[in-house]
Amino acid sequence: QVQLVESGGGLVQPGGSLRLSCAASGSFFSIYAMGWYRQAPGERRELVALITRAGSIGYADSVKGRFTISSDNAKNTVYRQRNSLKPDDTGVYYCNVNASVGSSRNKHDYWGQGTQVTVSS
Repeated sequence: QVQLVESGGGLVQPGGSLRLSCAASGSFFSIYAMGWYRQAPGERRELVALITRAGSIGYADSVKGRFTISSDNAKNTVYRQRNSLKPDDTGVYYCNVNASVGSSRNKHDYWGQGTQVTVSS
């Protein structure tokens, strides 16, 4: 059983900052990557930021320079610090973990329940 618990969403004014956290629990054999996706109303879910177990990081062009992703491998937790928030950053943010569970070596994607972020004055 894999569980992802997200926290840190809410309402913030344009230009403000917000920090999201996602804690993963379960019988992982290995976690390969953790990341954050955003889904705005009426749009597809899109990747925002990703960090691999080895520490490689990638960002969507729209958030480069404003968002920072980090992880604590010992706690299976991923964080995302978001600065200079814009109204376009509004949406539901989902935590994603790519991992193998138990004795299986097969990789699967697991998702959190999502946390709403609204950037508005």
